Amino acid sequence: MAFDVARVRGLFPALGDGWVHLDAPAGMQVPEQVATAVSTALRAPVSGPGGIFPASQRAEAIVDAARRAVADLVGADPAGVVLGPSSAVLLQRLADALSDGWFLGDEVVVSRLDHPTNINPWQRAAQRTGSVVRWAEVDIETCELPAWQYDELITPKCKLVAVTAASGSVGTRPDLRKIAEAAGRTDALVVVDASSAAPFVPLDVTSMGADVVAVSANNWGGPPVGALVFRDPSMLDLLPSVAVEPGARGPERLELGPHAYPLLAGLVASVEYLAGLDDAAVGPRRERLLTSLGSVKAYQAGLLANLINELRSLRHVMVIGDAMRRVPALAFTVAGVKAADGVEHLSERGVCAFADSGQHGVFSVLGVGEVGGAIRVGLAHYTNAVEVDELVRAVAELG
Repeated sequence: MAFDVARVRGLFPALGDGWVHLDAPAGMQVPEQVATAVSTALRAPVSGPGGIFPASQRAEAIVDAARRAVADLVGADPAGVVLGPSSAVLLQRLADALSDGWFLGDEVVVSRLDHPTNINPWQRAAQRTGSVVRWAEVDIETCELPAWQYDELITPKCKLVAVTAASGSVGTRPDLRKIAEAAGRTDALVVVDASSAAPFVPLDVTSMGADVVAVSANNWGGPPVGALVFRDPSMLDLLPSVAVEPGARGPERLELGPHAYPLLAGLVASVEYLAGLDDAAVGPRRERLLTSLGSVKAYQAGLLANLINELRSLRHVMVIGDAMRRVPALAFTVAGVKAADGVEHLSERGVCAFADSGQHGVFSVLGVGEVGGAIRVGLAHYTNAVEVDELVRAVAELG
């Protein structure tokens, strides 16, 4: 397997701005082929589906291609792919639909590691139905999400378990299979937010044990669209429909209003981009995705290990967490320096990073707010060793 980061960097016009883009957790930059696909679709005649004329047939073809692309990404059936404006919107629709069958005393399990996208919808649904929210906690030393706690958290009253495939804040990748096994003993549904994992590791809905997987294309350089993937497509016809058309079937039952067809064309192009990250990737798109993302995973692991080692060698820096399995996102604190001041210092040196106050999410559990918050960075497909060194040098100056 081969991962040529110099070739990959050439796919991104935005990298010509001279900045070191370590802001991947907020969404990667857009490769040229994705921008071209969107603009081409905007120029082409596209109408609503259902007609016999070319513009209408083009719309249907774009939607079908988008479902197939997302299905290839997660190893699923295209008939189970729901498309929408974002994973946040789609997860809220899913929560509203599923909670129609919940009653007082039912339970849902969420985790402190998750992004609010996969927490808030279930909290609102529980509040509306009188259900109980139970929390899976993180290990404050390693930022791991221990799977053993789910054996006690998941009771016969549990309706659903929501968990992330990877944290975009500290990088942790939980053991989804063990969590799903615990959920399976009570027939609780497992909803996995794979948005932060999808750009970096091969995904398979079956091996994860997920019933539903959520992804956001902007996380890997795609347009601002999301998808829900149902392992069993027949489940969709059992849910209340939100569609405008009363006879909607399958994925269309959770799709409200017309699609943004140019963005879906960009979604297809973005999955093709992922499949072509490794020059050695051949065969059907699913096989090329597995090969390319396997190469990305190996490349990023080496880059991330070097970054962590360099940061830990700085006496005034503390890297948050030490998970065994992770994606290339991390957070750190600098002694005596508020996170907001730290990212301003980095910005003055051409490095993009984020400050987190530590008042919400996993950082609030870790007490990061007491030391001025955390600086968050994330590597992208186009990050190279030179940029990692630039970050380390800039952080070293803070001491």
